Formats: sequence, structure tokens, C-alpha cells
Amino acid sequence: MKSILSISHFQLFLYCSLSYLIQSHAATSIIRPLSLCVKDHGATGTGAVYDTVPIQSTINACSSAFLRHRRPCYVTFPPGKYLTATLFLKSGVTLDISENATILGGTKLSDYPEKQDRWYVVVAVDAEDVGITGGGEINGQGMKFVTRLDERKNVMVSWNHTGACFDDECRPRLVGFIGCKNARIWNVSLNEPAYWCLHIVRCQNTLIRDISIYGDFNTPNNDGIDIEDSNNTFITRCKIDTGDDAICPKTYTSPLVNLTATNCWIKTKSSAIKLGSASLYKFKGLVFDNITIVESHRGLALQIRDGGNVSDVIFSNIKISTRYYDPSWWGRAEPIYVTTCPRDDKSKAGSISNLQFINITAISENGVFLSGSKGGNLSDLKFINVDLVYKRWTNYSGGMVDYRPGCKGLVNHSTAGFMMEHIDGLDVQNLSMKWAGENTAKWNNPLDFRPSTVIHVSLQNFYSGLYKQ
Repeated sequence: MKSILSISHFQLFLYCSLSYLIQSHAATSIIRPLSLCVKDHGATGTGAVYDTVPIQSTINACSSAFLRHRRPCYVTFPPGKYLTATLFLKSGVTLDISENATILGGTKLSDYPEKQDRWYVVVAVDAEDVGITGGGEINGQGMKFVTRLDERKNVMVSWNHTGACFDDECRPRLVGFIGCKNARIWNVSLNEPAYWCLHIVRCQNTLIRDISIYGDFNTPNNDGIDIEDSNNTFITRCKIDTGDDAICPKTYTSPLVNLTATNCWIKTKSSAIKLGSASLYKFKGLVFDNITIVESHRGLALQIRDGGNVSDVIFSNIKISTRYYDPSWWGRAEPIYVTTCPRDDKSKAGSISNLQFINITAISENGVFLSGSKGGNLSDLKFINVDLVYKRWTNYSGGMVDYRPGCKGLVNHSTAGFMMEHIDGLDVQNLSMKWAGENTAKWNNPLDFRPSTVIHVSLQNFYSGLYKQ
């Protein structure tokens, strides 16, 4: 009965979230928008010269028209390539990038503002009713930031030697919305970010739909969508193919609540969906439904390292395949990975409660990892209708648990179907666990836990055996 109630609650939440965002978007669309073309303001669209000044002047004029007439204004980009330094999107303005039109981000430090937190090709700060659409592309020319190609992990440009920043991730993001309300990103391609691709920061009521994201598979830190300290976010019908985390909620300065992601296709060399590892504040009310995860290094991951608490999270109707790529990337091809151990001695333990996995199928090279910590238990975990197949097809030999970043690092440990520690309340209903391949005897232990740290476990219709094709 509890699972039926949970599913009904999820369906109601999903319906309400989608209805709110679509109705809000439709209400804006009823009013006939204004339109200004960047070429009328002097943009060349050749890709050979910078079009920053004419594009920004078009955005400024569009925003002024919006404020004057209270009608949304579209900045249109006819077919062509528009090389630019940072563009600042303003209230009431939507970039309408037509098919066969590309905004190209500059690759020089001088193309970006003085402050690193404004290093984006396109950024909106404290704006309302803003968006990007049109069927075209924003391209960060990320491959021009590669100093040495490496099949394991590319070596990237860092501007830290200039004093502009002090780490090895000194590269610009592609698109950012910071402190915005009612942002809409739809029907657009976001490609080749040098660093994070789409960054949503302290925003309210964000709709992301029908977008595609592509980042080079060997480029580190080219996350797909990072949602940070934001509320009421809806993501649907997106395709993400990138080298780092694909959908990644984070909390740095405030809680993150009401995030829904549905009907997405993901391939990544890191985690397909990852909460954290930045997790100083709570996560609450997150739903991930009807997601396909293909050959990713890790499937569903929660890395709560900084003391934040997670509650009321549902993963449902998800197909997962994971494979082991390389030890330089965090993870060991786990289909599901949940941890709360503190990042370091200065961090406190967070907690995770009311976490549900419903209708999950996975084929993976490693088992499920559920690791709470002292003072940071996992509680009220539910696995309902879950089908897991374990099969190794790379040279990974097992025998190692990956707690990175920080925490315990890499630890020698025998591999199991479910490895568990520090759990209070685990409800398993209708779970099948099967091993395929010739060397299953080395790692076909279904459950690995100590009763001293894992309590209140219920197994109903639990099956473990060999996989027969």
C-alpha cells in the first residue's frame, strides 16, 4: 500500500509541475512578441569577426522594448555563424537562434568578464521572462581548449597562470541563468562546452525542454545541466551526450526543492544523474522518471559530502546500462550509488531519507552501492520492481570501492550485488539480481552488509541467480 501511495503522489506532483510550467509558457506566448534581428544592428554572421557589439545592442534594444510595451521580445539570428565574447541576456528577451545559425563562444580570456563567476558565452543575471530557442546552436568551441588529446582524459587549457583564477578548472561555461525567474530554454542545441554546459543558479520556475547537449566524451568537467540552489525546475525530452555528469543538482548557498526530469536520453563518461557532490543544504522533492541511460560510467548517484539532507526523491521507469571506462573518472560502473560520508574532517555528515527506486532495469559491470555513514544514515529506502543484470565486458577486475571525491578515496573491498553500510530501513519488493559471464564466481555475492550497521531490512520476492540469455 505504501508504494501505491508513493506512485500516486509522484504522478500528481509530475502533473502539477508540468501543467504549471506549460500554462505559464503558454500565457506568455498568447501575447504576440516583438522581434529584432541582429543583422539589422550590424552583425555579420560570418564567424570570422566578433559580432559581440551588434548582438548586445540588439539585446539591449529588445529589453527596452519589452519594458516599454510589456511584450516579450525575440532577438533573431538568421543562418550564419556569430562569433562573440560574453553576451548578457536581459529581462523579457528570448534569443531566437534559427536552424543553421550558430553562436560561437570566443576562446580567449579577454572574451570573458573580469570575474570568473561570469565566464559564460551567454548569461542572464537577475532577469525575468528570458529564454533561448529557435532550433539553432550555441557552441563553446570546447575542443580549442584541449592542449593534449587523451583517450583517458583530455588535458585542458587553464587560465590560472594569468592570476584570473587559482584551480585547474579555469575555463568558461557555455550558458548560465543566475538569479532568474521564469527562464525557458527549448528547441536548441548546446554543444562543445569548454566547462559546464547549462548552469541554472538560484533560479525560480525554470523550464528546459527539447534541447540536445553534446560535449566531447574525454573532456573533464563538461557537465550537461547543473541545477544549483534553484526551485521549481522542470526538464523534459532532452538528449545529453557528454563526458561528465549529465544532470547534476547541487546546493551551495540554499536548499534545492521541486525538480522534475522526465523523458530524457543520457550517455556520459561520468554519472548520468548525480546529486552533489556540492551538498551544503537540503534537497527535497525530486522526481526522475522515464529516463534512458546508455553506456555511462555510473547511473544514478547521490554523493552527499557536505552535511546537506536529502529527502523525498523518486527514481522511476529508468533503463540503465553502465560500463567501466577508466580509473581516472570517479566510479566503477555502479548502476545505483548512494553515499553520505563527509568530504573531509571539517565536513559534517548529511542524511538521505525516503528514497525510492521504482521500475528500474539495469545491466552493469558492478553492483549497487548504498553507503551511509556514522551520523549520516540512509533511511527508508525502497526498491520496487527492480531487475539487475551484472555482466563484465571490459578488463575491470573488481575488488575496489570508490568513495571519491574526498571521503575515503579508493578502498579495497570485495564486490557484491548490493554493498550496504549504515542503513536504517530498507524495503525491497520484487527484485531480481542475475550474473552473466564466465567468471561470476569471483563476484556473485548478492548482499554484503553487517547487521550492526544495516537494520530494519525487508526482502519480499527477492531473486538471485545466473543470467540465461
